[in-house]
Amino acid sequence: MEKPLWMICITHMFIEVYLLMQVALIPVIIREFQLSLLEASLVATIPSLITLLMNIPSGFLADRFSARHLLFASMLIEGLSTFLVSQTNSFWTLVLGVSLLKISSPIYHISGLSQLSRMAKPKQISRSIGFHNALGNLGSAGGLVTLTVFLSTMGWRLTYLFWTLPILSWGFILLKSSQFKAKRAAQAEHSENRGRLSRVSLIFSSGFLVLLVVIGVRELGATGSSTFMTTYFVDARGLTEATASLIFSLGPFVGIIGSIGGGYLGERMGAKKALGWAILGCAISLLVLSLTSQLYLLTLIYLFYSFFNSALWSPMNTIVANVTPETERGMSYSVYFFTEGLIASIAPTVAAGVIELTDVWFIFPFSVVFLITSVIILKFLQLSQPTIR
Repeated sequence: MEKPLWMICITHMFIEVYLLMQVALIPVIIREFQLSLLEASLVATIPSLITLLMNIPSGFLADRFSARHLLFASMLIEGLSTFLVSQTNSFWTLVLGVSLLKISSPIYHISGLSQLSRMAKPKQISRSIGFHNALGNLGSAGGLVTLTVFLSTMGWRLTYLFWTLPILSWGFILLKSSQFKAKRAAQAEHSENRGRLSRVSLIFSSGFLVLLVVIGVRELGATGSSTFMTTYFVDARGLTEATASLIFSLGPFVGIIGSIGGGYLGERMGAKKALGWAILGCAISLLVLSLTSQLYLLTLIYLFYSFFNSALWSPMNTIVANVTPETERGMSYSVYFFTEGLIASIAPTVAAGVIELTDVWFIFPFSVVFLITSVIILKFLQLSQPTIR
């Protein structure tokens, strides 16, 4: 890949460092701040809602400002908020710091993916997004590793402080870079020459609308099972919490391989077919997982699930680029992330209701139904790029 594409991918790595850290810290936060489980869940819920609300304005920003400045802004916000979190002694200050931290994610993702899809060669978009997601998984894994080290030595706050300087330093490297200027200027000029109504109609093509339905249905199934995966390991299969967390933490490492694999599959067989096979792989893995009891098989099948779950993001993001106009790519990705985030915020509650009415194992057949349904809907997707006038 070219240098600017690698710069975007490295930025993604830094953005994802804290992706799973807040969830992993919930037991520690409960003990340190003397909270109930409901109170502690606010450290995940409130930042998630803020992220959801930031998706649409981030799309407007991505279509109007330089990617260089937006990527720098995401690093600056992340670096300063991590420093705030590392210094907090109050739960509500922690929630504030994590909420500010989460703002950096939509600013980066919508701008970064828009720029990557414009700069990569059409036949190499899927592969480029695969490497992009692989470095994101590397960042998530690195964050969990450093959290484990600091939790057993100097305390969890040092994990946030540890990453502050590298993140801010990378931000200033991006700010001084001239790699993104030309593409952005040409896109902005083209975008300003069309009416707002015309631009919106180009975004919401029939292909993009079908994709949004696929995303929503798949997300409902996938988020439900992922949220209660460790609960299933502990309650239904009798594993200790430490063992369940260890198995769960292997996901990002396998995700590195899955992301690259998904990118190459999308390039070889086409994004639509690769996405369908990846979702189907998730469904089969979850179904087998619900019928497995031995520890080594549980671990193996979960790793297969993690592989397919990471492999689907490359073709999915590639399809967004295929069915939306280049000049409105930022707004297109913001609608995509908003849809995904909205369903992800609802899915755990729906899944919890299903579990209460049945049993924790039933979450897997529940998820499989939605995953298979999304594959069926995907068949109706036509990959035809909207005409830009």
